[in-house]
Amino acid sequence: MQKNLVRFRAFTLVELLVVISIIGVLVGLLLPAVQSAREAARRMSCGNNFKQVGLALHNYHSAFKNLPKQMGGTVFCGTFGYVTGATPQQAGSTNGNELSAFPGLLPFMEQQALWEQISNVYEVQVGSPGTYFAAMGPHPNMNLDEQAAHLYEPWMVEIQTLRCPSDPGVGLPAMGRTNFSFCVGDAIQQTNIGPGDPEGRFKTIAAQRARESCRGVFVNRMFTSFADIRDGLSNTIAMGEIITDLGDGDMRSQIGASAVELRTNPNACATMIDPSRPSFWLPGTPEAGTIPTNRRGHKWACGRVGYTGFQTILPPNRQSCTWNSSFGNVTDLLDEGVLSAASRHQGGAHVLLADGAVRFVTDSIEAGNSSHASVRQNGTAMDPTLPTVPGAKSPYGLWGALGSRGSSESIAADF
Repeated sequence: MQKNLVRFRAFTLVELLVVISIIGVLVGLLLPAVQSAREAARRMSCGNNFKQVGLALHNYHSAFKNLPKQMGGTVFCGTFGYVTGATPQQAGSTNGNELSAFPGLLPFMEQQALWEQISNVYEVQVGSPGTYFAAMGPHPNMNLDEQAAHLYEPWMVEIQTLRCPSDPGVGLPAMGRTNFSFCVGDAIQQTNIGPGDPEGRFKTIAAQRARESCRGVFVNRMFTSFADIRDGLSNTIAMGEIITDLGDGDMRSQIGASAVELRTNPNACATMIDPSRPSFWLPGTPEAGTIPTNRRGHKWACGRVGYTGFQTILPPNRQSCTWNSSFGNVTDLLDEGVLSAASRHQGGAHVLLADGAVRFVTDSIEAGNSSHASVRQNGTAMDPTLPTVPGAKSPYGLWGALGSRGSSESIAADF
């Protein structure tokens, strides 16, 4: 009896390699699309978090008829720093009028429990140094050594609503990161401390400079309200996105120290940028904050502009740096400077308008002349090509106009 034999032909090695190659090509083609979709989702989540902060701002304003103060809190009254007390009645030091606006927003961001910890006398947990901190906490610019000696946990909490999923920064040396910051305007003079001091007093010269130069929705150590925004809520930036520092020399988050006064040339620090890596400083560039915790976005509770503020001077994703007359002895981020908006997204950064809308502003937004002098007390009629006297329109184009609250500048262009 004859049997029909059927031969089954297997794949040859060449055919198998061809199939694998085709699969590899398809994966290579799909991977960028997958990564792009993931970043789009992260960017959307970032914008949604920002909208929650904007809603909190509006609810706060509805409750108190003003915006929360940037650099506010309990004033210096004899005990300053990070000192604890032995009893609740003799609790420790004040925060020196340096809290950011974020603590006041906590009850409006579903952070009531954290607000209760901060707004009441805080008992240090058993086994930690110290005993009691005063209500509203100690100075928010504590570094890690000071936290180790006087542990105040609320300042270390990382609030997810204040984070952008595209930013990989997490944990130490930061003490509670934030990717959102408050707009202090389009000028430099006095925007670092505003019109007041740690004791809560308005100083004559400082107050005059602040009236003339502090043109943003937020003015350090002074309450503002929506009524102050004469240019219109939909035409004025209230907050902007920033990146948190990763310790990699990024010019957007590791704040440089300028040897040149920045009021007359905000772009002076551009000479310190590495031309071969244009997002990073040259090796050896001096820092404004030599302590690892003193970096961009590293302390959500501190109102110093380096941590939680920005200006609409340089376009998004440009350098941040400060200047001090005693150059070389700058460590605390309390000096005047140019602090820029930035993000880990491609091509721009989110901003929150005063009406609560979140917009994505590109790096190429019209921003005038970045090297032009800024508006200030001793500005002139032509300095050198545009006026910098108090009340003048912003030298920094559409970007600068969006950051000033009441300079009567019409916003005709889309952004």
